[in-house]
Amino acid sequence: MGAVTNLLLEKEARLTNLDGEARLQAHAAVLARKRMISDVFKEMNQTFLFLEACYLKGTGLRVELGAGVFPLCLTDPDVKSSDLVPSTQFDLVVDAQHMQFNDGEVKTLFGQNCFHHFPEPRKFFKEARRVLAPGGGILLIEPYYGPFASLLYKRLFASEGFDKQAAAWEVPMQGPMSGANQALSYLVFVRDRTAFEKEFPEFELVMMKPLRSYARYLLSGGLNFRQLVPDLMVPLLRWCELLLAPFETLLALHHIIVLRRREGT
Repeated sequence: MGAVTNLLLEKEARLTNLDGEARLQAHAAVLARKRMISDVFKEMNQTFLFLEACYLKGTGLRVELGAGVFPLCLTDPDVKSSDLVPSTQFDLVVDAQHMQFNDGEVKTLFGQNCFHHFPEPRKFFKEARRVLAPGGGILLIEPYYGPFASLLYKRLFASEGFDKQAAAWEVPMQGPMSGANQALSYLVFVRDRTAFEKEFPEFELVMMKPLRSYARYLLSGGLNFRQLVPDLMVPLLRWCELLLAPFETLLALHHIIVLRRREGT
């Protein structure tokens, strides 16, 4: 991580161990004083729920994997929050590659910025194929792969890479938050989409699009970096995002992916 980037880190983000509950406590402290990023997370949650209603059907458990400090249950209490790191703030401890749910017991698996932390994505897809009911599915928000995102993510985190040229989906992990490839969703759903569809024909990729909250997400500093503009600029930033909408494939920082479990498979 460069000297300038390190200088912009929030004091709570200067952790030597990213893989324990201390990370959650640090992020909660940052979130408590940063309305701008809280609003972005709230919008992401609302987008999850809107697209679930549009594309998925059936009944069953609704589970958020890697829920973090702004879990989906804050927007919809029916969604179970879970994480690989045990914490009293979550309903469940769930390893996405070895889920404890019964076959067909789950309607929806949500994941915000957690998919790229799965060291063996194929194990996750096999487990999702098992636990999801037909008509249910997976909704993911992940780092985008456009020019601006590709430039930015390569320079942000010393603990995570962004390698669009990686030969394999698998990444050796040192812990739940260490060693990830933030370009994983690009590898699986864009570069290797044909291979994914051949290996997992039970899943239909029904929607994938960039998210528009890039200006506010970037200038808020997220959970790790200092906010660069005051909250009173939020209305102006929203207008900027709207005006720049034709260029969101160039500027977006995140995208959302909806996978549906095919019926009859």
